[in-house]
Amino acid sequence: MKRHLIFLFIGFFCFVSCENNNKERLVLQEKEEAKKEMVFKKISESWRFKTLLISNDAEILLKNWAQWRLFVNELNQKPTYSLSAFQKKSKTLTKKSQELLESVPAEFSAPEFKSRFLVLQTKFQSLELYLNLNTIPPQKVIDLIQEINLQLNSIELQINEWARKKQIPLEQGEVDMIRMLDTSRAVREKPKNLD
Repeated sequence: MKRHLIFLFIGFFCFVSCENNNKERLVLQEKEEAKKEMVFKKISESWRFKTLLISNDAEILLKNWAQWRLFVNELNQKPTYSLSAFQKKSKTLTKKSQELLESVPAEFSAPEFKSRFLVLQTKFQSLELYLNLNTIPPQKVIDLIQEINLQLNSIELQINEWARKKQIPLEQGEVDMIRMLDTSRAVREKPKNLD
């Protein structure tokens, strides 16, 4: 009889203990969901990328660059439903920025362009990293969005400046002078052996 009472007491203790654990788990789960919802709202409110204001002259030069159009199109689409949508979007933007960097047209292959596109790609990679952490730091994500907008502004200014410079006519003889300054054209002769 004592055995039955002991087993009954242990069973009751385990039942009460399990109930308490389930309640604690539910409370923790609710807190975690509330925290994720707060992070989602903060990120959603700040997820606005600057629309690039490209001049008409620059637009004509960019019309044949398909990766640029795809990148700008992707940039203008905002995820809406969940944190996982933001994670997918950040991965897509990282991929599009990589494609953008790899497909820079010859006109934009100057270091001042490539470096800006490289920095932009790095910012998108950082954004993707922060959004895929177990605990997402919302302020870091918000700061990165602002930094990306600054970089987009820098690219916009550089493209518009480049288009404006293309409109300036070259002076007579300037082409020859530029060609002579090109160090890649310099040919060095091998010294002759005096055997």
